[in-house]
Amino acid sequence: MLSGLIQQFEKASATYAAANGLERDADWFVLKLQEEMGELTQIWNKTTGRGRRKGMTDEELATALADETADVLGHILLFAHRNGLDLAAAVERKWLFRPEEGNAT
Repeated sequence: MLSGLIQQFEKASATYAAANGLERDADWFVLKLQEEMGELTQIWNKTTGRGRRKGMTDEELATALADETADVLGHILLFAHRNGLDLAAAVERKWLFRPEEGNAT
């Protein structure tokens, strides 16, 4: 599961960077993750009444919250990939399950 997601995010990110003339150096990956966390925090503050909604409906806030969470996930995976981190092994070690195994839903 993780390796497939990582490859999809990597392809999308590399394509975006090439189209916009961005250099994805070592710092870029952690800085983008921080930027996305800021955007997630901003939407969370609006959702929980700690920030101005700026006319956003509950539905728009829910969509924005999901979108920003997806961005954070993507940038975590990109950061791990860039730094050669084995997230599947780390999840198994820290969370005591194997993310590469399918789930029974």
